[in-house]
Amino acid sequence: MSWTQIIWDPTPDGNVAHVEEHDLTTDDVDHVLQNFESRGTSKSSGRPCVYGHVSDGRHIVVIYEEVDDDTVIPVTAYEVPERRRKRK
Repeated sequence: MSWTQIIWDPTPDGNVAHVEEHDLTTDDVDHVLQNFESRGTSKSSGRPCVYGHVSDGRHIVVIYEEVDDDTVIPVTAYEVPERRRKRK
């Protein structure tokens, strides 16, 4: 999986706000989407997700929707314990 386009929505209810609510940046999420360590499925939404580390060492999950092979829309992201991650 290597997406070339990540769609961000800066409106008040958009995905940028959802990420920032969890003290993350769009750069953090972009990094994990491009360098994820494992993937899985969100238990609450059923959407696909990826797990990885951001530059400050936190382990996060990124929940997303895949538009096509090249495009992804992050829904939200937040810190999780490493034991919750799934295998590739």
